[in-house]
Amino acid sequence: MAEEVAERANKTEEEEVNKEVPKNKKYRRDKPWDSEDIDHWKIEPFSQGDMKTALLEESSFATLFPKYREQYLRETWPAITKELDRVGVACELNLVEGSMTVKTTRKTWDPYIILKSRDLIKLLARSVPAQQALKILQDDVQCDIIKISGMVRNKDRFVKRRQRLLGPNGSTLKALELLTKNTVSVMGSFQGIKQARKVIVDCMNNIHPIYNIKALMIRRELSKDEKLKNESWDRFLPKFKKRNVKTKKPKETAAKKKEYTPFPPPQQPSKVDLELESGEFFLNEAQRKEKTKAERAEKNKQIKEQNDKDKAAVFVPPKEKKKKRKSGEDEGQEEKKNDMKALKEQVANLKEKVRK
Repeated sequence: MAEEVAERANKTEEEEVNKEVPKNKKYRRDKPWDSEDIDHWKIEPFSQGDMKTALLEESSFATLFPKYREQYLRETWPAITKELDRVGVACELNLVEGSMTVKTTRKTWDPYIILKSRDLIKLLARSVPAQQALKILQDDVQCDIIKISGMVRNKDRFVKRRQRLLGPNGSTLKALELLTKNTVSVMGSFQGIKQARKVIVDCMNNIHPIYNIKALMIRRELSKDEKLKNESWDRFLPKFKKRNVKTKKPKETAAKKKEYTPFPPPQQPSKVDLELESGEFFLNEAQRKEKTKAERAEKNKQIKEQNDKDKAAVFVPPKEKKKKRKSGEDEGQEEKKNDMKALKEQVANLKEKVRK
């Protein structure tokens, strides 16, 4: 009897468990990697010795750089080479082709470092300072290049919005860098890159960066508060309405209306009338040709004189500004002159004595 009671109890327990779990989730098992305690964005450190064997194949990346970056890259290349040698990556600067190349070697101990090196040469080609660009080799620093050239069609509007992103004396750019921990042509954490991209894209879509920067500042302060850390922050964030502000167009000066007259305008003199006034009408063909030839010669003469003046002006020396001498210099010049006079007198006296 006792065994039958135990079996019935076990059956009822199993039925209760089966009732609680939905039919479509009956055979699902717990996933240990799906726990909320695990930080999926945490980057595990990769140290030298974690990779047991060397890389089997050589990987390489190359990128071109503009002409104006040549001198800077030539100066900073020894420091870049030293930093890449530390992680076992070879690099080459080709000034003839205007290219930078990075490639793996037998000493490379991190398989992902070649992609970091590729990002490094991209940033160097895009005018990021070498000291800043070398931070990309760190595990917790990423980069993103945001292309804004195709976002706005109108060239003038594009220039204005790009300038708005920089701000007066680069203040908007600096604020963005401090709040997102990024520099544009963007470097930093994944979260910071995402925020910076949103601000830049919104700016090119005619949303002023100051609105996004203000929201970022509020979020930063709220993240410090332990009570509000896990709550929704929508009630604290500012909500800006998009307004189409009409720009004032300059008033067009209305043309003064002419007084109405029923009479037609006076008739303009014809070509024949003008020739009759000047007396040219009564000249024969030979005289007319001679006159036009003389006028052309006079015109050519004036042009030649003007050209000669322009050529001669190149050889005229500029007027030199007279330097004002100081009072001490004037006294020194006078003393030198007096000494020269005395020396000449002495020489003249000696010559007279020799003759006698």
